Amino acid sequence: MPIRSTGSGSGRVSGDPVHHPLFARCYARLGTAAESRAGLATVRDQLLAGLSGRIIEIGAGPGLNFAHYPDAVSEVVAIEPERHFRKLALEAALRTEVPVDVVPAVAEALPVKSEAFDGAVVSLVLCSVRGVPRALGELRRVLRPGGELRFFEHGPGGGPAMRFTQRALDRTVWPALAGGCHLTRDPLAALRDAGFELGPYRRLSVPERGPRFPASYCVLGTARRPARDS
Repeated sequence: MPIRSTGSGSGRVSGDPVHHPLFARCYARLGTAAESRAGLATVRDQLLAGLSGRIIEIGAGPGLNFAHYPDAVSEVVAIEPERHFRKLALEAALRTEVPVDVVPAVAEALPVKSEAFDGAVVSLVLCSVRGVPRALGELRRVLRPGGELRFFEHGPGGGPAMRFTQRALDRTVWPALAGGCHLTRDPLAALRDAGFELGPYRRLSVPERGPRFPASYCVLGTARRPARDS
């Protein structure tokens, strides 16, 4: 089975910039359950449908997207800074036909050449990167001109009471409990500010039916690096 992976993927890298072992273990268990119960497997199919060529995925986590990449994808370079997530991502990569290279790095400093990728994927990750503008600037750098960015992210939503709750959680316990996640970051505004051209997108709730939680308000869509940078 084709696979290329960095040898340090499962171990701790010197100076690991992200280390959330408890959160990583909890997220991996909850994330697997949410694939069917919350409909996330279907969302991942929609997120990745039609991709082809060489793809970079930022914040791959435990590798839940890997099984959903279409056959036309020739390689996935999966960036993941958290040690336990990298270990799980390597295990997930072994179960998929698409070649996957799991790389220990951060979104703000991608160890890859400029204009090296046909597409990019961010999936529930912009909420937790330390520097959103810098991370998106790096994505623009490594995408070829006209390259497509697929995104599935959560952000602010609901009525006044829910938005108040999201802001209060961001100021207090949520980032510490949820691996640096922030509930009030607006992914669409961040993409526009970074110079991406927004394509079609739609808002959705996770789960689609049932109670709404502070992280339920999501957006799924596409953006592009302009064919000519201004």
